Amino acid sequence: MIARDRALALLTQCTGETIWPLDHCQEQRVPQAWIDELADAFESSFDRDRDTIYFQERPTNHFHGIRDVDLAIKLAGVLGVDMSRIEGRVASRSAMVAAIKDAVMEG
Repeated sequence: MIARDRALALLTQCTGETIWPLDHCQEQRVPQAWIDELADAFESSFDRDRDTIYFQERPTNHFHGIRDVDLAIKLAGVLGVDMSRIEGRVASRSAMVAAIKDAVMEG
C-alpha cells in the first residue's frame, strides 16, 4: 500500500497540530484510499486561539482536510507500531505523534 521509506518521510512531517489540505496530501503521495478514509470537515472554535483553524496564516471557519495525527496513526500501523501501548498514555495530539515517532526509532 505504501513503501516504508515513504511512510517514514510522511511521519517526519506530522506534528499532531496540523490539518493537511487535501491537495497537500496528494502532493505528498498519501494513498488516495487513506485520503478518502481520513478526510473530514473541521470547524473552528474562536473561543481560544488553540481551537482556531488557520489556513495560509488566516483564521478560517471551516476546513476540509486530514488531521496529521490521524495520518500518523495510520502510518504507525504500516510501520509496525503497537498503538495499544501508546493510546491512553498520551495527553495530547502532539504527544501522540511524538510517541509514534519514538516507537518507530526504537524499532
